[in-house]
Amino acid sequence: MGVEVRPVGTRREMRRFIKLPWRLYRNEPNWVAPLLMDVKKRLDRSGNPFFKHAEAEYFLAWRQDRVVGRITAHIDRNLNEFQDNRWGLFGWFECEDDPEAARALIGTAEKWLRQRGCEKVVGPMDFTTNDECGVLVEGHERPPIILCPWQHAYYQRLLEQDVGLSKAMDLYMWSLYVTGREKVHPAIWEVADKLEAEHGIVCRKFRKKDLEVEIGRFLEVYNAAWERNWGFVPLTEEEVRHYAKDLKPVLDENWAMVAEKKDTGEVVGAALTLPDYNQVLGKLNGRLLPFGWVTALRERKKIDAVRVFALGVKPAYQHTGVAARFYQMHFDAAERTPQKWGETGWILEVNKPMNRAMEGMGGEIVRRYRVYEREL
Repeated sequence: MGVEVRPVGTRREMRRFIKLPWRLYRNEPNWVAPLLMDVKKRLDRSGNPFFKHAEAEYFLAWRQDRVVGRITAHIDRNLNEFQDNRWGLFGWFECEDDPEAARALIGTAEKWLRQRGCEKVVGPMDFTTNDECGVLVEGHERPPIILCPWQHAYYQRLLEQDVGLSKAMDLYMWSLYVTGREKVHPAIWEVADKLEAEHGIVCRKFRKKDLEVEIGRFLEVYNAAWERNWGFVPLTEEEVRHYAKDLKPVLDENWAMVAEKKDTGEVVGAALTLPDYNQVLGKLNGRLLPFGWVTALRERKKIDAVRVFALGVKPAYQHTGVAARFYQMHFDAAERTPQKWGETGWILEVNKPMNRAMEGMGGEIVRRYRVYEREL
């Protein structure tokens, strides 16, 4: 029985594309099922604002009537324009431990991208570096934290040895313990304490009631602070509004922060940290209905961890100590909430300042994700 890779063409095939991970991970206690309704929204070409500047095809790998893998091939025009490249991307990769199927999936995605003028394939990205991306290559023993994928350990072998892709970049997740201030390098607290007096910058919590305005402030910082990063593509305002709508139910004002110039009100930094709702999703198996809401309401009170989703400062203010003040505010938040630990990232392996800062905070690299590439 050979492998045949075909585009998703029917609603039934789309259901099989979406539900494949439930079968592949059914015996894996560390895998956390995403909410089905969220997955459907992200893949919906008519509803996801990503597709206003991108195109994609979804593929399934078949052995007769059995689905053995899936992949997307996509082109992000905003990425190509911003980074001045001709990358094509693949994502949503899932596969049985089947080298033939993996080669067929990647080969089909590469052919689709090559036909559209792409010069390199990069991935996995679901759909950009602003989303879940990379293959987990270290940290399989840990349950995944919110908005982080967990994959079979054999995926690394499939993509590196059997398919022959090369590493493009590793992404780090660092441990974060927001208790025991004495364990943090004292220079961090010294810089944080001088922020307002020396630079006229004040930091405050997000105002959830003004979320639309606050998200606009976050967008301003996000697109300025990360623009030099490998693989970065700016979020459009519509994408930010879309993300904000999805994140609002899990946003906690204790863990979302803004830095502003005291005299002008200019936003110079922002930090968005999320309670680890994977601790809730792990009880739901992808569904809120009919009784998942009850479980979610009960379990969310038990969440004891967070993920630092994004922490950035505009380049002109990165020397001032805004990041140090944000770290200090995380310790303050831990004193008010049940959350006492978590993870930060992902952080690019080449981002030496942020990785040094995480080390100074007493962190350790606890997960590593890998993004691959190949010339077409």
